[in-house]
Amino acid sequence: MSLTKDDIINAVAEMSVKDVVELIEAMEEKFGVSAAAAVVSGGGAGGEAASEQTEFDVILTSGGDKKVNVIKAVREITGLGLKEAKGVVDGAPAPVKEGVSKDEAEEIKAKLEEAGASVEVK
Repeated sequence: MSLTKDDIINAVAEMSVKDVVELIEAMEEKFGVSAAAAVVSGGGAGGEAASEQTEFDVILTSGGDKKVNVIKAVREITGLGLKEAKGVVDGAPAPVKEGVSKDEAEEIKAKLEEAGASVEVK
């Protein structure tokens, strides 16, 4: 029996954030691709998009030593529940917010670093 796209989407929708992150990592390894590279190369009109980026992704690279504070910051920034925010922090590197303005990305980065996390803006 073959799975449809809808079957796969519904299965992913029922997964926790941590499980989705692990699934993405497994798919990247299996197929030799990077989801981040696909997002970056997927939009815009060639050179124009590369020269002036208007949307940024905030990536949590490490929860650091003060994970509880980082989880609280992730919850505040994203509105996620405790379990989902913990999944993001435990699953680092993981995106916290995607497609935000440069100012908002810098604001989020500052909050997370203040809480003790390592953060990257792409």
